[in-house]
Amino acid sequence: MRTDSRLSRMLHVLLHMARHDGPFTSEQIAQMLGTNAVVVRRTMAGLRQAGYVRSGGGHGGGWLIDCDLAQVTLLDVHRAVGGAKLFALGHEHPNPDCGVEKVVNAAIDDALQQAEALLLARLAQVSLADLAAQFDALCRKGGWDRRTAKAHLV
Repeated sequence: MRTDSRLSRMLHVLLHMARHDGPFTSEQIAQMLGTNAVVVRRTMAGLRQAGYVRSGGGHGGGWLIDCDLAQVTLLDVHRAVGGAKLFALGHEHPNPDCGVEKVVNAAIDDALQQAEALLLARLAQVSLADLAAQFDALCRKGGWDRRTAKAHLV
């Protein structure tokens, strides 16, 4: 089963944008992520609609971060990029006449609801500023310039 990596990929992009002087084109972001620029534009549209990024066209245009990093949580970004279902577990064909299936489905549903609530609560506790601070600390520790510590960008 393929995993949905939109959240981690867009967090990656947002942090690079926060530490970059100037816009990134969809093509540059696509190269960074190893994907297509159309996919980037579609995903970035949700971030733009949420007010986290803005875009400009023409020469020198592209995507820019447009938010206070301390005010945006990982949960906010998850929702802005389409907030995929968090878990693939579940039951596909409930049989209302089977008591065993009712008990099994109830146990699975309860566990999934608790796990999802815990994960969403944790995502709501971490801001983009928290991640940026961790990145900055990593750069200091490694002796890197945080603005140039992104070799995979063109």
